[in-house]
Formats: sequence, C-alpha cells, structure tokens
Amino acid sequence: MIPSSFPEKDEIARLTAKMLLEIGAVHFNAETPFTLASGLPSPTYIDCRKLISYPRIRSTLMDFLAVTVMRDAGFEAFDNVAGGETAGIPFAAMVAERLALPMTYVRKKPKGYGRNARIEGVMTEGQRVLLIEDLTTDGGSKLSFVDAIRETGATCGHTAVIFYYGIFPETMDTLAGHGIALHHLCTWWDVLEAARAGERFDEATLKEVETFLRAPRAWQEARKS
Repeated sequence: MIPSSFPEKDEIARLTAKMLLEIGAVHFNAETPFTLASGLPSPTYIDCRKLISYPRIRSTLMDFLAVTVMRDAGFEAFDNVAGGETAGIPFAAMVAERLALPMTYVRKKPKGYGRNARIEGVMTEGQRVLLIEDLTTDGGSKLSFVDAIRETGATCGHTAVIFYYGIFPETMDTLAGHGIALHHLCTWWDVLEAARAGERFDEATLKEVETFLRAPRAWQEARKS
C-alpha cells in the first residue's frame, strides 16, 4: 500500500531516532572508540542492519522513507528503486513495494563471471532510478553506485537513507556535485537529543559524543593511533 499521510519531518526524525535507540542500533563509547571503515576513530557507531529483525519498526521506517521521498522528490518521480549492496538491498525491496515500482540492486563491483554485471534485476535506458541505502556518512560511497546506474542509460538524481550522519559539511556538496539529492529520516543530532531524553547513556558519554559531533575531524585527528 502506498503511504500518503504521515508526521512532519521533525516528528519523523524524533521517532526514527527513538526506534534506533530502542533496538540497540546506537552505540556510544567515548573511552574505547570504534574504528570506522575509513580507519578513523569514532565514539559513535550505528547499525541500521538490525532493523530487518524488528518487523514493526522496520515497517514504520519504510513507510517514513517512502513518504519522505514522495514529499521531497514527487509522487511520480521514479520508475525503479535500486538498493546498494548489501545493506541497501532489503530496504530497497520494501520501499519499492510501497511505491509500487520495480526493484533492482547494484553491486559494489562486477561479480567477475557470467555477465560480469553490476546491476541485478531489470533496469532500462531512460528509467528514473531512486538509490536506497541504510546510511551515509560523507556521501562518497554513493557515487560509485550512481555511476553504475547511469552506465545503463538510466538516470539517478536521488538517494534515500534511513540515517545521515549530518556532521560532515562536505557531504551535501559531494553529492550535489555529482547531481544527487539526499533524502534521510534522522541524523546524529536527532539521536543525541533522543538519547538525552531517554537517559540511555551517562552525561559524560553524551558530552564526549557532542564534542565529536561538533568537530569530528579534530576529534579524530587528536585520537589517531
């Protein structure tokens, strides 16, 4: 069923952050920072993949994502929904179902045999494709997926995620420079506010997280091994 009536953006952000905290997808550790894929340290880590195991929450968030895309981009803006390998695949399938659109997925690299394809499913020239992933940090990983979509002759000017870090100012410029608009449900700032409201972490940890969020590059540089 295509969703059409849901809360405004601020309330969607608040509820999304609350749900991510409820299922334990949010991790804060100021004393022993996590190592990100970039190799840099962070006192924060989020695991949106956990959402697939919580039917009520995943259904609500997929409704939120579908209605956010329709509100921001248009109700007839897309012909195909593509998931980025691997985390974006289940969410793309659920959003495609809600938007009554075909679903495809994009490999990180050609599979190396058979057709050596990066696109799985049917994507045709001229289709307007929405790229779905679980999250974005600085936007860089989206560019390769978008390029693979465009190589088919389809267009891709929008990507939608559940979670956007919202702390690296270059992200929007990186995406915009590649002709991509970003749609998201919540950011670290929404999660921090919900964490404080729910008293899920001690105040010292939350203060250190806030210090990181306000100046992430400086925080990481000071703690690089």
